[in-house]
This record gives sequence, C-alpha cells and structure tokens, in this order.
Amino acid sequence: MNSPRHSKVVDGHLARKRFGQNFLNDERVIRQIVASFQPGPEQNVVEIGPGLGALTKHLLPALGHLKVVELDRDLAARLPQTLAGLGELDIHSGDALKFDFAQLAGPAGNDLRVIGNLPYNISTPLIFHLLSHSGVIRDMHFMLQKEVVDRLCAEPGSNDYGRLTIMVQYRCQAEWLFDVPPEAFSPPPKVTSAIVRLTPHAVLPHPCRDEKLLGEVVTSAFTMRRKTLRNALKRYPEQALLVAGVDLGSRPETLSVADYVNITNAVVDMST
Repeated sequence: MNSPRHSKVVDGHLARKRFGQNFLNDERVIRQIVASFQPGPEQNVVEIGPGLGALTKHLLPALGHLKVVELDRDLAARLPQTLAGLGELDIHSGDALKFDFAQLAGPAGNDLRVIGNLPYNISTPLIFHLLSHSGVIRDMHFMLQKEVVDRLCAEPGSNDYGRLTIMVQYRCQAEWLFDVPPEAFSPPPKVTSAIVRLTPHAVLPHPCRDEKLLGEVVTSAFTMRRKTLRNALKRYPEQALLVAGVDLGSRPETLSVADYVNITNAVVDMST
C-alpha cells in the first residue's frame, strides 16, 4: 500500500497508485456515461473495476442484476453495503487481466456487455484480453486515457494510427463518445480521459486466415513506421506485398486494416 503522502483518501478508502485508482465522482459525467450505455432489464452486464460504486449505483437499479470484477479486495468487500437494496450484485474478486469473461456469457453466447473505468496502466493489455473473448461480447464501453481512445479510433494516415488501431478495428467498430476532464475524478489524473464504445463485428469485414500472423505483420510494420513497407516488412516475401496490391514505397500508417489482412493472407498462401 502506498503511503498517505503519495495517495489520497477518497470516501474512507486510500486510493492505490499501483492499482491505478482514480475514482469518478462527477455526477453529470456519470449520468452521461449511463445515458450512452443505455442499461436495461435482463441485459447481461459486467463492470470492470467498480471501485467505490459511483457508476455501479446507477447501473444496478436499471439492470436489476450486475456482475462486477474488482481487484482491490477492500473495495470488493464494501460494495454489498454500498449498493444494498439496489439490485442483485455478483462480485468476482480478482484480476480482470486473468479473468475468463466467457464464463459470464449467457446461453446465446454473444450477449455480454462490458463497461468500466479502466486503470490506465493496464488498459491496452486488458483490451487485447477482452478481444480474445469478443465472440461472447455484444459491446464494450470504457473510460480510457484520451490518447488511447484517439489511437483506437484513428484513421489511416494519422499520427495516432498504429498497431493498437488495426488490431482493435479488425475485431471491432471503435467510436469516440466524449471527453472527460481530470477534475471529474478523485484524485484527478494528470491527463484528459475519454469514453469509447467498442462493438465487435458480428461478421468480420476482412477475415484473416492467420490472426497470429496478422499481429506479427502489423507489429513488424509499426516497429519501423518511418520506413517504407519494402523495408519495414522485408522479413516477408516481397511478392506477397505485390499480390496484396499495396505500394511498396508507402509508409505503414497509410495502409488500411483490409490492406494488412490482404498482406497476411498472401503470406499464408505463399507458405502453403
């Protein structure tokens, strides 16, 4: 536990920096998030990191039943009392990065809605972890560092466009909803936050025959994003890039998700 000199007590709880705890406490912002999420009875929802329950206390009455995943055992222990009488709460105490979200899916298999104010220090790996469960997820609404949301929603040719953009947009439609200022939190973070909606594609618009290889191709490209594709992807057959129809003299950030899928599929075809 961090010392009080480096942390802040919020509603009787010492905010832990190692857990990335910045508690949302602006009711206007909370209502805006709930309105964007549109919770309703019978929906299958899991909240990641409910914390002090600021968002949870609005979600639970609207849903009637809510699942939460909370790493901080102290916070998990106080939630039942904080939310008493608001609905049925199913608490999973543990690390969301290691949690099997598939176990929360309903019989339909793709009805799980996910919402959370994600700790900035684990937001990217947690998103990739959730993408591995995208087959059971209907949508995801997250509070993230604005810089990360800009990358998730970027278009080819922009400075924010990169590996994270492509790997997320391969699986999901990404939509920026609104920004949230630092003063909406306690303690306030040093950066602006934003709300993003990620909706997994019911049918992949650009199916890849080897998704692991797709990740490797994209990583190779953006490790040397200032170089041309000919140099950035020189570990792969040049003919594969030509078959994919891309300009070998272009930069990695100018290619679309479809372009990277086409390159990967061409590499797969040439190796079989």
